[in-house]
Amino acid sequence: MPKKAEEAEEKKAEEKVEKTEKKAKRKTAEEFEKKVIELAESGLTAEKIGEALRKEGIHSKEYEKKISKILGHKYIQPDEKNIQKKLENLEKHTAKNKNDKRAVRDKQRASAKLRRLRKYFKK
Repeated sequence: MPKKAEEAEEKKAEEKVEKTEKKAKRKTAEEFEKKVIELAESGLTAEKIGEALRKEGIHSKEYEKKISKILGHKYIQPDEKNIQKKLENLEKHTAKNKNDKRAVRDKQRASAKLRRLRKYFKK
């Protein structure tokens, strides 16, 4: 029994050391930006980049810079991206099925929504 307790205490001590090592390895702002750009080039969205960085123990609030601001014009809002994808699918469908009035109307609504979103995010 005493061996298990000692092993548990050693494990806890090792975890504390690992946590302090993570805190000691704080990246500079330039390294943080390079890491964000590297993850973006691998095809991750800003939200997924944030999750990946948090798993590594890096938080964007420590650097006082948003991931979307670092990506700049490369960053596309997830809402806008989803509506663009929907609009592309509707365009393909309406090209094949010209008499599908409902799809034509949905295409008009999606394009209007996309226009509104783009206008909103430009401000």
